[in-house]
Amino acid sequence: MTSATTRGPIQVDGEVFSNKRVGAYQHLTLVADGIAERTRPGNFVALAVGGATSANLLRRSFSIYRVRPAGVYGGTVEIVFAASGAGTQWLADRQPHDAINVVGPLGRPFALPKEPVACALVGGGYGSAPLFALAEKLRERSCAVHMVLGASTESRLFGALEARRAAQSVTVTTLDGSVGIKGLVTDPLPALMARHSIEVVYSCGPMGMLAAATRVATDQGAWSQTAVEEAMACGIGVCMTCVLPVVGDDGVTRMLRSCVEGPVFAGDKVRWDAVGTIPAGTFGAPEVSRQ
Repeated sequence: MTSATTRGPIQVDGEVFSNKRVGAYQHLTLVADGIAERTRPGNFVALAVGGATSANLLRRSFSIYRVRPAGVYGGTVEIVFAASGAGTQWLADRQPHDAINVVGPLGRPFALPKEPVACALVGGGYGSAPLFALAEKLRERSCAVHMVLGASTESRLFGALEARRAAQSVTVTTLDGSVGIKGLVTDPLPALMARHSIEVVYSCGPMGMLAAATRVATDQGAWSQTAVEEAMACGIGVCMTCVLPVVGDDGVTRMLRSCVEGPVFAGDKVRWDAVGTIPAGTFGAPEVSRQ
């Protein structure tokens, strides 16, 4: 298969292969031929939810946990999610062979180092899911991989056991101390970075966690990449609901679309304190009149 045939997203009528509960989350595997071959770590898919007659017109976007390009039933795509609303609950209720329409892979993936370096992969809750495929790609480049996984409590951790196979070291934190270190996932990060001479920090999870991971990386002189969690209504850059302020190489702030220009951004370029707003001086923003 040539590179021309494996570039860009496609829309396919997928089918549920398996759907199982993992702690507080749902692990859904879909047969979706053609998407797996195009996927890189950090990409996401947008799923139609609710069925053909549903009032849920907007798709739901999910980070890709892993893909398997070939198999008896065709290529598969795996996602992990929390059933927190009508759309995700509908997904959680799907059974093998149920049909789900899939668009993907979407978004800008993680950038990989050109040289072997030590990397920290920081995940919050099920935000850790896309980090496992990333860890595999980093190991292929002879990068040292160290994972830090955190959640509010043990049942909301994802992949702690898998991480021990994917990384050279694993640090686990929970806010309630039910397992691992009690505290925030970023609390042990400075010491870990110093101990292993970390040069790149990758993170995926809640926005507050991403901001904190970026601050730690910047303070330690490391390069940071974050996969942001912004609500994406269309997933293809049309609706503009997932914009956030990002500083360009020219120093100008622009409102970029998480689904197209992201979801992966250089952490130190995101204006974390202004997420959810259009900060003054943003390119294209209306000027505020002064009385």
